[in-house]
Amino acid sequence: MDNGREASLTGRGPVNRIRRAAENGAISLFPGYFALVMATGVVSIACHFMGLRPIALALIGVNWIAWPTLWALTILRAMRFRAELVRDLSDHQRAPGFFTIVAGTCVLGTQNVVVLGARDVGTALWWLGLILWFAIMYTFFTAVTVRARKPTLKRGINGAWLIAAVSTQSVVVLRGVIDVAASPPEVIQFQVIAMFLIGCMLYLAIIPLIFYRLTFVPMSREDFSPPYWINMGAVAITALAGSILILRGETWPLLGPLLPFLRGFTFFFWAVASWWIPFLFLLMLWRYLWMRDRFTYEPAIWGMVFPLGMYTTSTYQFDRAMGYGFLDPIPEVLVYVALTAWTLGMAGLLRRVTGALRGPPVPR
Repeated sequence: MDNGREASLTGRGPVNRIRRAAENGAISLFPGYFALVMATGVVSIACHFMGLRPIALALIGVNWIAWPTLWALTILRAMRFRAELVRDLSDHQRAPGFFTIVAGTCVLGTQNVVVLGARDVGTALWWLGLILWFAIMYTFFTAVTVRARKPTLKRGINGAWLIAAVSTQSVVVLRGVIDVAASPPEVIQFQVIAMFLIGCMLYLAIIPLIFYRLTFVPMSREDFSPPYWINMGAVAITALAGSILILRGETWPLLGPLLPFLRGFTFFFWAVASWWIPFLFLLMLWRYLWMRDRFTYEPAIWGMVFPLGMYTTSTYQFDRAMGYGFLDPIPEVLVYVALTAWTLGMAGLLRRVTGALRGPPVPR
């Protein structure tokens, strides 16, 4: 029997390995894996603003591979492993990750509009993101609310819950970069402003519970995982959304009366995002240096890369919206921090994917 035929029958051929890896990936697919698209998109946008256009363009290519691949795995999981998907939807730990589907879709749209000027692509992704937002937002909160047995606060909540706010503001940001020269219909202006305020509400409602858990509930070093960086990322994208609305104030009629409020509220959120950064870095130092925990790749690592890129972009736009002109050194330095974090995360992902495709060693 030839080697190709033998490999096919034993399931060790390259095609079978890819199929098996895809199915295994779909079974165990982390719902928040679309954070990879979020992180790649926002780092690309930050690079574009900082004059690193070749990198920004390369990251668009990466995202147009990652986004459909993750959709294919998600659809495969929904069709063949429905029980696992339904279980995740009411899981307080894993279910918030579904919001990354919305945020990833809208960040991809924003990336294409900002870096390539592809407004038609951005508009199509905005409508898709908006539909997904309604579906996931109300499915998630209904599922965790009616669940009969609920976890304790310690086991049930973490920074990933704030992706609900991130996804909401990602819809606002995308629409804000689509309609720059001319205003959208007033009904869309109204809806975008309302979603900005809903995103603010979600952050302000969830963050007290997370802050309480951090400061009053005993936690192990494993509890200080990358999703806690969303504490900063959620408020950074809120500041970015506010900044973009301020910049649209001259062309969007409904924004005019709200500009003083938007300026104050946006400053508040940017200041809160800035406050989180030293605290989160100190928690990382405590975990990996003081407690000597081993740093390994995990899917949630993209929940740390995204906030770094988002704060870079947010600060750049905030500085222009407020007319200060002296905050440029912050994004000029942080863009390299975000790019380094993205590179390390991608290296870890590629190593894991390569290992999955190789499969277990063939017995002799």
